[in-house]
Amino acid sequence: MNTGIGSRAILTGSLLAAFVGTGVMAETIKWGAPRDIVSLDPYSYGDSYTINFLNHIYEGLVRYNRDLTIEPALATSWEIVSPTVWRFKLREGVTFHNGNAFTADDVLASLLRVSDETSPLKGNLPAYKNATVIDDYTIDIELTGAYPLLLNDLTNIHIFDKEWLVENNAEKPTDVSAGVEGYATFNANGTGPFKLESRTPEAATILTVNEDWWDEPQHNLTRVEFQPVTSAATRVAALLSGEVDFVDSAPVQDLERLLAAENVNVLERTDLRTVMLGFNRRETLVAGGPNPMNDLRVRQAMQMAVDMDLIHEKVMRGKSRNAGTLVAPSIPGYSADLDTVTPADPEKAKALLAEAGYPDGFEFDFVCTNESYVNEEQFCQAIASMWSRVGLKPRLDIGPTAKQTPKRANGQADVYTIGWATLPMLDTYSILIQMLHSQDGNAGVFNWGGWSYPEIDRLTDEAGVELDREKRLAMETEALKIAKDEIVMMPLHQQPMAWAVSSEFDDFPQFPDNKPRLWYVTK
Repeated sequence: MNTGIGSRAILTGSLLAAFVGTGVMAETIKWGAPRDIVSLDPYSYGDSYTINFLNHIYEGLVRYNRDLTIEPALATSWEIVSPTVWRFKLREGVTFHNGNAFTADDVLASLLRVSDETSPLKGNLPAYKNATVIDDYTIDIELTGAYPLLLNDLTNIHIFDKEWLVENNAEKPTDVSAGVEGYATFNANGTGPFKLESRTPEAATILTVNEDWWDEPQHNLTRVEFQPVTSAATRVAALLSGEVDFVDSAPVQDLERLLAAENVNVLERTDLRTVMLGFNRRETLVAGGPNPMNDLRVRQAMQMAVDMDLIHEKVMRGKSRNAGTLVAPSIPGYSADLDTVTPADPEKAKALLAEAGYPDGFEFDFVCTNESYVNEEQFCQAIASMWSRVGLKPRLDIGPTAKQTPKRANGQADVYTIGWATLPMLDTYSILIQMLHSQDGNAGVFNWGGWSYPEIDRLTDEAGVELDREKRLAMETEALKIAKDEIVMMPLHQQPMAWAVSSEFDDFPQFPDNKPRLWYVTK
């Protein structure tokens, strides 16, 4: 686990060397991040934080603009030529950072790579079947059936240079969870507004402006200096002293102090991300023995033991929004009728455990990270304490994302934290196909608990080919109701989102998907 002492050492060592040693440039942004990215390979793990950072280097065929509306990027136009085939016209004159020309062959190589059976990100293209190059600047994408959300999916599918992949034996995806690394883990070559200058994992990743970017820049930045500073107190001190000038995860406990600072602007809103708990639903617990969490009464007891109002008030400082369902209100498919939070009732929780045959509780592994979500370590400790009060015996395991992700993804956790913002799709179908669906090909990639609900699968599969929006959303809502009734996942809250930035910046838009897009920033 990273400690505050270690973070201070980073601050006074590599951070000062990277930031002060280079001299302060008017167009430099010094980004003090709560954690490092997991890889330079955007297909290596479905981590929104990493993928967002890499959006500054790599681009998709389409993208979300400043208003989170889909617009052309590496594709200039598209049409549906049959119910299962979309044709994309590609942008001409685009070059990768190494000077290679962008063509349809690069799109095909990228689609093959991300949809490979070993790709951790294959679930981000759930309806993809294959692609065919028509000419250098035209490509057809064939789907498994009629599918209304392809453009949403493609906003997060980064395009690689085929020649670069072949030259560096990087045609196959890497996998953070499985410890599979490759050339793309430590090197990058995109078409985006910034290009990689250097990377030292856990220390600094430096980007410089791409002077040959095809788009008309709205920013005036020439350099991005990304520095993971895991200690919240150290991040705040660095921001106030000017050693960093942007923090994308301002601690809720320090917001009043930051608001009072003359050299800092604070940007606040509620994140689209719903933070929740997942349950092991296999036959046995991680440590062995029958799994009590396959009994609905046990899951109900675990939910009733948790006082979300108390967590909201004490741990999240009143900044979070308690969640009764698995998606935020602005996500299509959300229903206010489902968004009711189960009241805390420790006595009823004890009674349910006794009724299920566990009057003395049971031991289980509770896996959290210490930097993925706002105040995660604190709310995990609070939940573990609440469970202990009803007789449960959680073994709380807290550590960095890089250490905890393989445990969660590989079935080595009985209860685990996970957050889902439905990115890049911005639709309930995202969580249904990726997390709630049974594991099957591109579906259920984040079904880390191993559950299977045939009715959720049916509704998800039907919604995935339903072109009538209202009918599709009704199916999605019905699936969310089953998930709520069965407590497939236990929703906690939409976390607070607070960015803090130096007052030297003229324009620094904050986006509700919690993704900094520095190509809109001016200083």
